[in-house]
Amino acid sequence: MFTTLPIPFSGSITKFLATNSRSFVPPLPPRLHLPLRGNHRPPGTYRSLSCAENNSSSTLQQYSYMESLKESQEYNSNLYPHIEPYSSGFLKVSDIHTLYWEQSGNPNGHPVVFLHGGPGAGTSASNRCFFDPEFYRIILFDQRGAGKSTPHACLEENTTWDLVDDIEKLREHLEIPEWQVFGGSWGSTLALAYSQSHPDKVTGIILRGIFLLRKKELDWFYEGGAAAIFPDAWEPFRDFIPENERDNFIVAYNKRLNSDDIDVQNSAAKIWTTWELMTAHLMQNEEHIKRGEDDNFSLAFARIENHYFVNKGFLPSSSQLLDNVDKIRHIKTVIVQGRYDVCCPMMSAWDLHKAWPEAEFKVIPDAGHSANEPGIAAALVATNEKFKSLLRSGAA
Repeated sequence: MFTTLPIPFSGSITKFLATNSRSFVPPLPPRLHLPLRGNHRPPGTYRSLSCAENNSSSTLQQYSYMESLKESQEYNSNLYPHIEPYSSGFLKVSDIHTLYWEQSGNPNGHPVVFLHGGPGAGTSASNRCFFDPEFYRIILFDQRGAGKSTPHACLEENTTWDLVDDIEKLREHLEIPEWQVFGGSWGSTLALAYSQSHPDKVTGIILRGIFLLRKKELDWFYEGGAAAIFPDAWEPFRDFIPENERDNFIVAYNKRLNSDDIDVQNSAAKIWTTWELMTAHLMQNEEHIKRGEDDNFSLAFARIENHYFVNKGFLPSSSQLLDNVDKIRHIKTVIVQGRYDVCCPMMSAWDLHKAWPEAEFKVIPDAGHSANEPGIAAALVATNEKFKSLLRSGAA
């Protein structure tokens, strides 16, 4: 299932479908050619495209506008009010690392684990608001070196597979037999790696802003691709590195983020972090960008993220996550992707969709990368509501 938000257009749908057998996005009327702003359309309303897959492409089979409207009316798509955790603590997962974790919502509800991005970004209170607190037992934790976990910004014993093991240790510590997995950006990478390693512990998966940690994705964002869209944000990132080291910005920043001089580390971290924050929204969010000035946040974010990227995510091959889709093909999954995501461009979500047509694919046409963009947030909440309905009915 491939879905996007509905955009009204005139003309015969039957005629249009008859002459366009490939997957498409109908042309926008002139007044909608610019990016849409705000919540002027019902959040969580989608145009549904049912796709049949072959080895090379998706073929349009059905256009179901009324079905998508029914879904938007059936499920809440508004973020839930802020809540506080009912329990929290620290879990020692190695001789070096201790993780902060928390639980909120219903202690007897359906467990869902939130996997934050970065890596290195940590969790925040707003992450709880995607879930109905009366239905879900909401588990958040800060990955190694991030947020409240200790030691701060530590790179030692910090790999993808360490984090996969940590998720299992936390599940066992909280005595949870199985849970729903929710992750965006780097969190989508980790969600795929974890679910493919422990499919029997996963009841459902919600992914946002797909990142498969392939070279072409890193090159796009860190070697000049995204600079074509955000040249004003790119130039400070570029100019921090001497010209003779600009053949590989990830390696050049790695040298400075691991400098013996903490001032050099902090300067590199702020610039690295600000570059990403300036590109995370379709319409730049000044409050979000200001987080890059926080030494504590930016140091963990930049050091850990760069550490993973210079090591290619510690994945045995660039196609690791696509190659192992068969292990989770049976798990109910929804992919939510902003059409204009510059950090994790849609090519990765599209590749995952082609490898995994059984997963529902929702494209948000007026959104970039951030989970907090109105259209993306609405889709994530509505998807959790749909999962809730399926779980209550016993269909999941």
